[in-house]
Amino acid sequence: MLFNKNRNFCDINPFFYNISMYKGIITRNIKDFFSKIKFAKNKQDKKLKNVVSEYNSIIIKKGKGIDPVTQENKAVNIKLASSKISGIVIHPGEVFSFWRTLGTVNKRKGYKEGRVIKQDKLVKGTGGGLCNLANTINNLILHSPLEIIEFHKHSDALACDIGRRVPMANGTSVSYNYIDYRFKNNTDQDIQLLLWCDDSKLYGELRSEKDFPLEYTIEEENHHFEEEEGKYYRVSKIYRNTINKSTKEIIDKELIWDNHSLVMFDNDLIPKDMIKEKTTIK
Repeated sequence: MLFNKNRNFCDINPFFYNISMYKGIITRNIKDFFSKIKFAKNKQDKKLKNVVSEYNSIIIKKGKGIDPVTQENKAVNIKLASSKISGIVIHPGEVFSFWRTLGTVNKRKGYKEGRVIKQDKLVKGTGGGLCNLANTINNLILHSPLEIIEFHKHSDALACDIGRRVPMANGTSVSYNYIDYRFKNNTDQDIQLLLWCDDSKLYGELRSEKDFPLEYTIEEENHHFEEEEGKYYRVSKIYRNTINKSTKEIIDKELIWDNHSLVMFDNDLIPKDMIKEKTTIK
């Protein structure tokens, strides 16, 4: 779920939370039924010629407080879901929807209990870990000219950073089916999304029929942590640069996330030199 400082009616107890969830699912189904959106649904095995962008991420995280069982289950869930999505072709004018492509996730289909975020807490849930898959897709699209038309955020601080900090390594939220991830092919050529896994990593490629004249990079500024009322938050500004391939000139710099993410791992693992006092604008 998206983070909200105000307490919602659905936060009172799980009963009201479930009512709110089912209301969201029904509302989404009704809107899609009457929508004029043309959703992508065709898949093909043959790869399109040009690689627009590629991305990979570690599936199983290890460390203090991380349950290895839910991590192994997450790997199962991601492999299942990737196989359902990989190969889909998005024709010009079509929209890719994460949930319309994937469908429901349940134990009958082989999905297991991984980590999900519910009411600002990490808990177990069937299909947990699919936000990792949605985040990989989001990274591919951010490095392309395609138009993101629906994106939801959750915390960008689910686990402590290992090695070099990678902006947008986390943070994409999905929940069947009203919290969706969608993008539109606003180009004049077919686009193809490929996803696959090995024992430790999730890989993704976005392909097209021919090359595009622009390329895209992600950069982060003023990355640090702040303490607020006994809780810690990851704070930064994340930008997307649009670059002319032939001249290497940055022709646009867009703020895509004014990051303020609740830290959901052991606070003792936050590097002390990365903690700064909260800045107050008067």
